[in-house]
Amino acid sequence: MSTAPVRPRRAVVTGASSGIGAATVRRLRAEGWDVVATARRADRLEALAAETGAEAFVADVTSDDDVARLAAHVAATGGLDALVNNAGGALGLDPVETADLEQWRTMYDLNVLGTLRVTKAFLPLLRERESGDVVVVTSTAAHGAYEGGAGYTGAKHAERMLATTLRWEIVGEPIRVIEIAPGAVATEEFSLVRFDGDEARAAAVYEGYQPLVADDIADTITWALTRPPHVNVDLLVVRPRAQAHNTKTARTGV
Repeated sequence: MSTAPVRPRRAVVTGASSGIGAATVRRLRAEGWDVVATARRADRLEALAAETGAEAFVADVTSDDDVARLAAHVAATGGLDALVNNAGGALGLDPVETADLEQWRTMYDLNVLGTLRVTKAFLPLLRERESGDVVVVTSTAAHGAYEGGAGYTGAKHAERMLATTLRWEIVGEPIRVIEIAPGAVATEEFSLVRFDGDEARAAAVYEGYQPLVADDIADTITWALTRPPHVNVDLLVVRPRAQAHNTKTARTGV
């Protein structure tokens, strides 16, 4: 008696062109998942696809049309089992009094409305599977405040509330909502983008201690996704050992 082959699980990973997103694509592919990697930069996505065997799909999560195209493509090519909302980022470190309104607008559109837009688009596909996962990669900024960080912490708090409220609203459905909140993660772009390309200022964020790296968070995401279906990891905060709080890091050189 023949047995039908087991279908690999399939995930969509946003913000996949670098950092945590790219690392998550690599890790899920290594675990045997089919992955649709999406981001704005076609060249980086194509290189990642060539390296890992993932599928590249260029899309901007702040665009209604792009997200609709992405969802339609995924629906037409086999659906999905998990959505990893990773796209996001921080801009500036200015006090409220001198805050740049355009930077705040950009952070809210990317971190909050982008996550909302993508999650809304893919929930129907997860329901079709009668089992699925929504992962929201927030930040420890979603769980605390710090001077100069009101724009980013505000956006990440809103993103956390999106995930928490969604979990309450769909309780009873076979869909898990998982929040992963990283502390200091040294990636090639996060602090560099935040400080508008100032390499010295970006590097100083990680001096004097061992920060997390993108692979650490990719490992955490993959672990959460591969728990038995009845186990929901509501929230997992992951910091470097040296970091006790957003503003308290022991810079002892280890």
